Amino acid sequence: MYDDIPLMLTVEEAGKLLHIGRNRMYDMVHDGRILHIKNGKRILIPRNAVVDFLTSYSKD
Repeated sequence: MYDDIPLMLTVEEAGKLLHIGRNRMYDMVHDGRILHIKNGKRILIPRNAVVDFLTSYSKD
């Protein structure tokens, strides 16, 4: 179902998928509200983290 989304997303890409601004997306990363992987200075967000966030958000 989500196979067209890359396995790893940048903060900007994840924000576009979630219709969330760049700054809010970084806030979510730093607050631990969305799973991420830090590779040096680069922050990557797994596709599953975006799907999990959407799933949990839709239940509220």
